[in-house]
Amino acid sequence: MKYTHKVRVRYAECDQMGFLHHSIYALYLEEARTEQMRSKGITYKEMEESGLIMPVRTMNIEFKKAARYDDLLSIEVWIPEKPVIRCVFHYRILNQHDELLGTASMEMFYARKSDLRPVKVPQIIIDKYNF
Repeated sequence: MKYTHKVRVRYAECDQMGFLHHSIYALYLEEARTEQMRSKGITYKEMEESGLIMPVRTMNIEFKKAARYDDLLSIEVWIPEKPVIRCVFHYRILNQHDELLGTASMEMFYARKSDLRPVKVPQIIIDKYNF
């Protein structure tokens, strides 16, 4: 199931060419992912407080078209398959005209905060996402 997060490109996030700087996309993806979790009743803050974290293993972004200042972006995020330890989030970034600006994926894993050891995805997360 896809979740869509909206974000407007701010002036300070643009480069001299007037394009959204490439480094900002990672921030937008992170925001979309954590808001997707929140929509499922899981806040990242509560997850961390319970001793669980999700380090990023890989991140890939393919740019198709530039986002510009004041564009209203829709960032779609979804998990295509039930995670065990690793969880892969997929993304599509569209502007207000429904033009595809880019695609991305982020592979994360669940780990104990105390020692960074990987752990299986907690059942509560599986249940909340209805895998």
